[in-house]
Amino acid sequence: MAERKLDPDFFQMVYQVARLIPKSRVTSYGAIARYLGAPGAARIVGYAMNGAHSQTKKVPAHRVVNSKGILTGKHHFATPFEMQALLEKEGITVKRDTIIDFLKYYWDPVVELKI
Repeated sequence: MAERKLDPDFFQMVYQVARLIPKSRVTSYGAIARYLGAPGAARIVGYAMNGAHSQTKKVPAHRVVNSKGILTGKHHFATPFEMQALLEKEGITVKRDTIIDFLKYYWDPVVELKI
């Protein structure tokens, strides 16, 4: 099987969308992928989020979670608790690595940015 090359331009588009997520809101990897016209690329969005810390312009990667509101990317932060702490600082409650009332905080770029 051929290795799939990750497109750095796609990563930059992911970062641009992530920067639009309002404070105290969250979205999912899949929602960003759908917005960018690549509905099967949720995992690639995750790869981009893993490298978000290397960007010069801040990317609020803590606001991107899986489709069930689980903090699956927490291990890519400085500590395994930083992602939760950043969300809680914005008023989002997290228990057992899952956002409580996920749909209340969910921000869908397809709807909010009206493509």
